[in-house]
Amino acid sequence: MEAPLYPDFPPDPSTPPGGQPACWVGPRYLAGDDGRLYDMVADTLADLGWTSLTIVRGRHEPDEEPEDRQVLRSTVLHISPDTLRWAQWSLADEPFQLGDLPIAWQISARAEASSPLAQWSAYFTRDVPGEAVADFLVALDARDQPAVPLAGSELVLDAVAAHGWLRDIDQPQAAATDPTFTSHISLGEVPPLIQDADPHALAAEADETGPDGWQAWAEPALGAPCLWAASFAASVPHDLVAAFAASLSSTAPVLRRVLPEATQERLLRAPAI
Repeated sequence: MEAPLYPDFPPDPSTPPGGQPACWVGPRYLAGDDGRLYDMVADTLADLGWTSLTIVRGRHEPDEEPEDRQVLRSTVLHISPDTLRWAQWSLADEPFQLGDLPIAWQISARAEASSPLAQWSAYFTRDVPGEAVADFLVALDARDQPAVPLAGSELVLDAVAAHGWLRDIDQPQAAATDPTFTSHISLGEVPPLIQDADPHALAAEADETGPDGWQAWAEPALGAPCLWAASFAASVPHDLVAAFAASLSSTAPVLRRVLPEATQERLLRAPAI
């Protein structure tokens, strides 16, 4: 017997449990992923011509008949045509977390096809708006050299400031927050286990910090659990982070059927006709 690839998701994304009607929702950064983060991103990658590969992991219980054996597909890997970039979806049984949330998508790139190591990686938990991850991937796919920086860090803050986000008073060149002070983006210390080929990051001692990288997260209330989190290694080009930030902070509403419980009361809604 084969277990569902995403047991928490409904079999048909168009008909979630309870038959919730679709509605236009804003702001985007509090709208969640509609329970379709994998589907939305995977559809974008398919449109870009990326190849997908399912990595299968099985589980066999004692005294279980062969025909009853469960096959747990825990990872799906999507690879660009030039093999310089890839995106990996992992289920929540993986131990790597951001903001106490399990990583859903890990996106990586390398400078040359002959190199076995990623130059950088970016990480996204569930409930990151799928539109923002998709726009990050579209920008990544459009780059001839995905590991080469093309712009400075100011581009990221300019992207969110253009949509009404406020620069941090104490760190105006490194951090910003949305007008409700629930979602944040900042350039600073990178969490543990973030993969980066920068020699300074590799050489950093346990009590030292390596190069700064971008972090983004949503905290619906002070001290409350994060709704979502995203982390970018220090070597992720700033223009790619800016593409994510611009989409995340966009004032354009998004279509949703499933709303995050933690932010329902903060969302503006309009019926989708």
